[in-house]
Amino acid sequence: MSQSIKIQDNTFTMHPSRVLFWEEKSMLLISDVHLGKVSHFRKFGAAVPQKAVQKNFDLMTEVLEFFNPKTVCFLGDLFHSSLNKEWELFEQWVSKTDAEIILVSGNHDIISPLKYEALNVKVVLEIQSDGFLLTHHPEERDGFFNFSGHIHPAVRLRGSGRQTLRLPCFFKSKNQMIVPAFGEFTGSHTLKPSKKNEVFAVTKEAVFQVDLG
Repeated sequence: MSQSIKIQDNTFTMHPSRVLFWEEKSMLLISDVHLGKVSHFRKFGAAVPQKAVQKNFDLMTEVLEFFNPKTVCFLGDLFHSSLNKEWELFEQWVSKTDAEIILVSGNHDIISPLKYEALNVKVVLEIQSDGFLLTHHPEERDGFFNFSGHIHPAVRLRGSGRQTLRLPCFFKSKNQMIVPAFGEFTGSHTLKPSKKNEVFAVTKEAVFQVDLG
């Protein structure tokens, strides 16, 4: 079950796959996929199953089929580090994708932009559009609402007694929303919200707003 929110008269849909769909622009925002990280772990002996390499691509395909966007915008850290075997899988995935693909460069994106341009993937530092600012690192800039990634936000939920549960989340403040990390094995950072925030926790089946009391 998805969750939609209005921001500056635009509609954004938060999906359990941890992506955000901008309806007016038909743009899918995906942050921190970190392709190549699984292969990196396996290279250095970590016990990560081979099928985990393909999982990110399968999930991206599923979410594109669901939303059918005109544009896919990766909010940075698309690849974890330098070229490895997952680049070939990325080439195959791009070749089967009809949508325009844009990468807002993140701190892990060290692969040459020329490699992306050869696939017709546009690489930019940021996007400004109709009062919205799309970046990798969270930013506060006058006159803009910022969508970003980088933080891999999570929230800790407390139940009765000492029960706690930590979930990835969409973390919104007055002029900013931080999008959760899409990729497998990316880790997360627990944020402590105040009553000024809006937090939308993510499970495999649903996105739901957290009651901040």
